[in-house]
Amino acid sequence: MSGGTYNVLFLCRANSARSIMAEAILTKEGHDHFHGYSAGSYPRGEIHPYAQELLQSLDHNTSGFSSKAMEAYSEQSDIKFDFVFTVCDTTANEDCPVFPGSPMTAHWGIPDPAEVEGTEAEKRFAFADTYRMLRNRISIFTSLPFKSLDRMSLQQEIDKIGKITDREDA
Repeated sequence: MSGGTYNVLFLCRANSARSIMAEAILTKEGHDHFHGYSAGSYPRGEIHPYAQELLQSLDHNTSGFSSKAMEAYSEQSDIKFDFVFTVCDTTANEDCPVFPGSPMTAHWGIPDPAEVEGTEAEKRFAFADTYRMLRNRISIFTSLPFKSLDRMSLQQEIDKIGKITDREDA
């Protein structure tokens, strides 16, 4: 892959928490070399309030973010993607539209914090833990030596990132 700016699309079923968090993390920490996007197979239509609050408390600018369908970025889109990552198991097993740019793909499944039941504190912890896992994976991803990796080696690296266990994330 060549140097420059990489466009990365994160996909999730509802596009209200995990994929939105990943978009925010990559956009903030991508140091002008990465631009994050997110979409869902069945978008909720709004960002989950806990995700929104967490991102704002961590100084992420989410003013232009929205929950949208993945078709918004299909072949008609002007954005050419270099990478497309699914962050939930459901979306990984669904048919996705064709995205422009012949992107590399990987599955980085993370449990859905919106499905956690329990106290307010337990739910908020689930969102914070999801953020932590995504941030760690994205940090590893953005640290890869893109200029020196051929396409097959890069694919192996992004696949490995998706297999990191919670213990390795910590």
